[in-house]
Amino acid sequence: MSIWKREMCLESLNKSSKNTLIEHLGIIYTQISENSLSATMPVAPITHQPLGMLHGGASVVLAESLGSLAANLCCDKESYCVGLEINANHIKALRSGVVTGVATPIHLGRSTQLWSIEIKDKSGDLVCIARHTVMVRQNKKQKGVL
Repeated sequence: MSIWKREMCLESLNKSSKNTLIEHLGIIYTQISENSLSATMPVAPITHQPLGMLHGGASVVLAESLGSLAANLCCDKESYCVGLEINANHIKALRSGVVTGVATPIHLGRSTQLWSIEIKDKSGDLVCIARHTVMVRQNKKQKGVL
């Protein structure tokens, strides 16, 4: 059974990233399953830290982008989600390639949600694991595409 409460397609999700940090870092939403949302991000100079490796902050941007978008897609039209906390453990250094993040829910409550985001390299090795907590808010007129 699907967790999603809003209609979506990858094209519209990627269009929603126009002129945002998500677009700037080259993050592209790539897959929607019954209980997860996935995206890729390049490991290149745009996402490097000064030593030429994937910046931990870029990994956190990918994780929070996935967790926040997925959380909002699990809410009805009268609700929206905002981030409360994110933590990340950086496990493997990368200098090039592409990473894929997958967000899956741990808890989908009425007032909070908790998401796990695993970021892996092309070999399937874990690069970063994050946990993202969001607050569910009620709203009559939320600005934006969701």
